[in-house]
Amino acid sequence: MSEEGRAGRRITRRKFLSVAAAGAGISMLDSCASGLVHIRQPQVKGHGASKRGPIKLAVVPKAVGFSYWETVREGAQCATSKHKDVSMIWNGTNAETDIIGQVNLLTNYITKGIDGLVYAATDAKVLTQVTKLAHAHGVVVVNIDSGTDPQPKNVPLFATNNVAAARQVPKLLSEALRKRGKKGGTIAFIPFQPGTSTNDEREKGFKEALKQHPELKLVATQSSESNYVTGLQVTENILSAHPNLDGIFAANEPGVIGAAEAVRSAGKAGKIAIIGWDASPEELSAVKDGVVDALVVQNPFKMGYEGVDAAVKMIRTGAHVKSEATGATHVTRENLDTPRIQSIVNPSCKNPPLHVT
Repeated sequence: MSEEGRAGRRITRRKFLSVAAAGAGISMLDSCASGLVHIRQPQVKGHGASKRGPIKLAVVPKAVGFSYWETVREGAQCATSKHKDVSMIWNGTNAETDIIGQVNLLTNYITKGIDGLVYAATDAKVLTQVTKLAHAHGVVVVNIDSGTDPQPKNVPLFATNNVAAARQVPKLLSEALRKRGKKGGTIAFIPFQPGTSTNDEREKGFKEALKQHPELKLVATQSSESNYVTGLQVTENILSAHPNLDGIFAANEPGVIGAAEAVRSAGKAGKIAIIGWDASPEELSAVKDGVVDALVVQNPFKMGYEGVDAAVKMIRTGAHVKSEATGATHVTRENLDTPRIQSIVNPSCKNPPLHVT
């Protein structure tokens, strides 16, 4: 991650919110006593009323340029094509750590008169204010992949149950080590972006389940910062500090790719067990090559599809839509080519993996 990117992560939440307010043309009051920031909401028509005629949606992922988010886009476009008079704008920043960039982008769409906003929050706390701003402008909001804290009751979230899915990782690591004739060993954890709901939930689930596996000893934790190069570097650092490392859990796509490359370069492919997350072409190749033992694979196509579909229903009819867990499955060398797994890792609008749980 660049120095500029690191500086962006250090910017206070107050500044983020001030940027959002400036872009929206509204004022914010800072309560010195409580430290809370309050929005003076503009007097506009409330959201929730049914609408006939064309609908404009903005779908904003955490970032563009990742295989995972590209699959989300395909699902969102598929859902858009199923509805009459619905158009979709797809846009995002270039880095999942660019919180201020996402705030600016979302604020811009809100103030330009869109009907619905479908987005994945880069920061659970900061983006809560953006959702409030959208509602103040009469814009329907749906979250995909990552929600806010708190998650408003009138904002459905379509995402993986990250805690439950991550609880399976210690078991997968233990099984992978047994295949190598080991009854456990030392392991490393590579999270990706502390402060995001997805990262924190995966860490929670992983560490909760780790207590049930005393044969696994966590000796290192370093973040990839959702960046392949950083993921590569931190894995190299971990391998240098722990040359006899037995296993790695990398919690998202860039971290997995970086970790796999570091293990390859160290000449330890197949010797160190790697459990990853997501299913980019690079990750699937690593599974085929035996570098990665298993992937916890989400259903990003379904997130994009259900997110757009829910937004349209809410705008058209004022319906209350409930949040939904979109499912996760394990991909290994043994099951990769099965029809069910292929429908998830290579989805299409003609055969969407919407039934998978």
